[in-house]
Amino acid sequence: MEIGSLLGLGQTALELGLISGLTVLALFLSYTMLDVCDLSTDGCFTLGASVGAVVAISGHPLLSIPAAMLAGVISGFVTAFLQTKMGINSLLAGIIVNTGLYSVNIAVMGNSSLLNMNKTGTVFTIMKEWLKGSFLKEQYKLIVALIAVTIVIVFLALFLRTRLGLAIRATGNNPAMVKSSSINTAFTTIVGLCISNAITALSGCLLAQSQKSVNIDIGTGMVTIALASLLIGRAFIRRGPIFLQSIGCVIGSFVFRLVYTIALRFNMPAFMLKAVSSVIVIIAIFGPYLKEQIPVIKNKLAHSRKGGAKNA
Repeated sequence: MEIGSLLGLGQTALELGLISGLTVLALFLSYTMLDVCDLSTDGCFTLGASVGAVVAISGHPLLSIPAAMLAGVISGFVTAFLQTKMGINSLLAGIIVNTGLYSVNIAVMGNSSLLNMNKTGTVFTIMKEWLKGSFLKEQYKLIVALIAVTIVIVFLALFLRTRLGLAIRATGNNPAMVKSSSINTAFTTIVGLCISNAITALSGCLLAQSQKSVNIDIGTGMVTIALASLLIGRAFIRRGPIFLQSIGCVIGSFVFRLVYTIALRFNMPAFMLKAVSSVIVIIAIFGPYLKEQIPVIKNKLAHSRKGGAKNA
């Protein structure tokens, strides 16, 4: 494989890793901090992509970002409301919202399952125009994705240190203690999921504008990809300040996308890519577990050897 081809492969993986890294950061907030497994991620990702695409097609590419994020906030609010006010299990609430969002997304896309944005101005084309004549003109996608990820990481690092942010973290760590401290866990859950889904929708919006198209299946499997990336990232940086942990999430996303891109490069059949995702998830989960079990296995082997020596 040529050096130019390798560099192109790395840049593609980095761009996609940064964009999908936003979804990983969203899952970091909901799953790691709030301890809620939000299965509405796939539908919310598509919602952000479709809303952002429709607004961009109407001639407002910059407005597409806040519009997509607002749609994500609404999605997160509905999911949280089902959990906190209607007593529905968090997993079931996510599944219900994810199912309902399929119809919503079709309606947003004008009863179509595909939107073409080839002739549409996007935040990426705006950045490309700004960088015209610059040595960075070919890196416009990377720059947009990097700016978005940096803003979200800084926001999470600052927000999770505020009183409300600490309450959200406490809700995930020990909800019983939080309730006894007169903190409204329903409110912290709603706020946490609204922010998480807004970030997920932003990720979907940027991916749609990056690839200049949206189809109804654009978000399929995103929760699996994000979970795998989160676990890979936490293998790199598990402890430390929120800022460093967030960077670890993005690193995990890049690693996942790099493996995915290499698989595509070697002409792996499209139907096998989901299997690749599943294998990566298994490895990401089993890796830390195996690391914890190695000392136990060594101790067992040592004891068995001692026992064998005594018997001899």
